[in-house]
Amino acid sequence: MTTLLEIYQARKIFNKRTPDAFAALDDLSLKVEKGDFITIVGGNGAGKSTLLNAIAGTFLLDSGNITLNGKDITRLAEEERAKSVSRVFQNQSMGTAPRMTVEENLSLALKRGQKRGFKLAIKEENRKQFQQALSQLHLGLENRLDTEIGLLSGGQRQAIALLMATLTRPEILLLDEHTAALDAKTSKRILEISSDQVKDHNLTALMITHNLQDALLYGNRMILLHHGKIIKDFSKAEKDALTAGDLYQMMADLAESDYMER
Repeated sequence: MTTLLEIYQARKIFNKRTPDAFAALDDLSLKVEKGDFITIVGGNGAGKSTLLNAIAGTFLLDSGNITLNGKDITRLAEEERAKSVSRVFQNQSMGTAPRMTVEENLSLALKRGQKRGFKLAIKEENRKQFQQALSQLHLGLENRLDTEIGLLSGGQRQAIALLMATLTRPEILLLDEHTAALDAKTSKRILEISSDQVKDHNLTALMITHNLQDALLYGNRMILLHHGKIIKDFSKAEKDALTAGDLYQMMADLAESDYMER
């Protein structure tokens, strides 16, 4: 196995020099192998989104370092990391431009990491590429290239946001509770599409979810976070042996331990 992403003793403290100071990441270390699909679970304040923010470069670490494909990206700006790191958010308005068409949004995604001009020149071969990619979603979107994104349903928008994030085959794909705002049926479909994209293109992905069943169903690894630390890194075999009830009890025990320590 090849280590693609390595996080070493990452530390991030919020509300420094105040009574409310806390370590959102507390000397966290993690190795991600190429092709891994890791689900991330933990209670509120466990550090899940903070971990993805650190990888994406939303903020810089207070200490520790991050290496991607052998390159130290610890101090690299977010826009520079965007060439290699793609992200899909829970908020459907993030990651897409609602007043632009499906085709225009996909064209922007195709230019990820490149200098962009003021005018989008959409070539015929790009249009065919978009139609082919959209047809694989089985949502009928290949016939709606000229439709504004804002006129689509939430599920359709998230499917396109996911497609935009994977169009240029990023080194790392971050899925930040990207189905949390969707109904159960649509959420299931978007998760299936996510899994297909990761497998079909041999992507490396980290996915936050509050749905414990989904955390067990998808991916080949799962990490349980608590107070900015990785409590347990589950292999595929360990994950398969768990039930959602088992995982819920682990998280409940951690919460009870916190209560007893007060």
